[in-house]
Amino acid sequence: MKTLAIDIGGTKFSMAVFDGDRMVERESRSTDAAGGRDWMLARIREIALAWQAGIGFERCGIGFGGPVNFAAQRIALSTHVGGWRDFLLTGWVRDLLGVPAVMDNDANAGAIGEGEYGAGRGFSPLFYMTVSTGIGGGIYDDGRVWRGADSYGGEIGHLTIRPDGPDCLCGARGCYERMCGGLWLERDYGKPARELFRDPEFVRRYVVDLALGLKAALMLLNPARIVIGGGIAKAGDALFLPLRAELARQMTDWSQARVDVVPAALGDDSVLYGALALARSGSAGM
Repeated sequence: MKTLAIDIGGTKFSMAVFDGDRMVERESRSTDAAGGRDWMLARIREIALAWQAGIGFERCGIGFGGPVNFAAQRIALSTHVGGWRDFLLTGWVRDLLGVPAVMDNDANAGAIGEGEYGAGRGFSPLFYMTVSTGIGGGIYDDGRVWRGADSYGGEIGHLTIRPDGPDCLCGARGCYERMCGGLWLERDYGKPARELFRDPEFVRRYVVDLALGLKAALMLLNPARIVIGGGIAKAGDALFLPLRAELARQMTDWSQARVDVVPAALGDDSVLYGALALARSGSAGM
């Protein structure tokens, strides 16, 4: 069976078609944040209809870059791109393409993707964190995502790590996302993240805040492994070696929690593989 997978992010969006577990089509484009929801829907329509007329597909899975009410299958909002509040994206896909669709936020989808196909295989519970335009988290345990009472479990990006810190888009101050997300790094330092991570002194300062959030995840969840995806994870050892050292330094002495932090094995495709697994399971699964 063929599956359409969609990953909608604040910086870019990606789409793919899978034949079984094999990716047979893929396209990625930059997101026009100023164009809002209508711009994104037009691009999805263009690509999906072309693929449907060509290779075809029977179902769709979606990872969305913002809070999602999973039970209702509605987007709650996006803090980075306007127009998405309380939008029934799965209904729009069903009406357009005539196939069943299921959606979760991108961090949960990334957790599923890495848990089933990537660096999280064999590690349960798994905590997945995406560090890109913003920061999100997903908790994957024994084949299922832990979403909490209202679908918003794992939203580590708006954990406060610097109470006196700068304002975040969410209205709070010193959020994890505000201190460590890619959007703010470029605004605060005037350089894209890929350049900043070539500076060891910047990285040394950056991992202090990044480790604060991960320490909270380790102490609260005691995961078997933490997998970090998103654009910033592409920094590789330049980031992960000092991050592991800083996290080990910060961890409470008596804690025996594992400091096992690795980059996503699927790279830019973690969410697409998670969307594949979501579509396969249907809305009642995972």
